[in-house]
Amino acid sequence: MTPAWALRREELLSDCLVSPDVFNPMLERLGEFVVPYQEALETEAGQRNVHRYLQGLLSHLPAKNAEDIATLVDVERQVMQEFIGTALWDHRPLIQVLVGQVADRLGEPEGIIAFDPSSFPKRGSHSVGVKRQWCGHRGKVDTCQVGVFMGYVSDQEHALLDFRLSLPEEWARDEQRRQECHVPKEVQYHTRHEQCLEPV
Repeated sequence: MTPAWALRREELLSDCLVSPDVFNPMLERLGEFVVPYQEALETEAGQRNVHRYLQGLLSHLPAKNAEDIATLVDVERQVMQEFIGTALWDHRPLIQVLVGQVADRLGEPEGIIAFDPSSFPKRGSHSVGVKRQWCGHRGKVDTCQVGVFMGYVSDQEHALLDFRLSLPEEWARDEQRRQECHVPKEVQYHTRHEQCLEPV
């Protein structure tokens, strides 16, 4: 990278920084917006931690990790770590809330549902579904994960509605890898196409 481009990149990145103060006027609205999603969570602990997590994400913390957020909201680190990374919960009720809101607030007769695959470059072999395959992000065959995204699109608005990871055949048939990455037993491979990571 040339020194001139490095300097320009730093200038562009500095323009992208947004102060958490920008969110202060909308905190009350955001709190109301979150309530249906909070109610859709199955556990009481999960419902309590939604606001704590959002408080951390919208704060002045330089790093938005579980440990720093837990310190900010005065709970044990494990509480936030479990909520963010290890607690088992069903995302489908949250998707139902989201789809309902998009339909009510953004829906138009000319709106469409669009499906689009996208890839995520990865190193190693342990992320679910990772393998050498076509990586659109890099424009070549490379090690990556592939996801399928569903969105609502109209002339006026657009919104992401749902997404799934693709599970290649070698992953679906490898019991050890499935167990290590917690791929549900009900996710099966279909010979006609690669199964997305969703129960059949």
